[in-house]
Amino acid sequence: MKTTGGETFVIKVMNTQNATWQGTVTWTDGKRTEPFRSALELIKLIDSALEEEIPQREGAGVRR
Repeated sequence: MKTTGGETFVIKVMNTQNATWQGTVTWTDGKRTEPFRSALELIKLIDSALEEEIPQREGAGVRR
């Protein structure tokens, strides 16, 4: 598993229904806010953000 410099998110749970969460996730850099309808969807959003970050860091010549 690769580690990155990391991202920071603000997660706002607006409601709980059907034993899961609904709300919004906001990237702290302010570039993006996305709604989510379940905890699984929240995890997928965060995972995709971290996957997008890896190629950007590798392309910038960041050493690991």
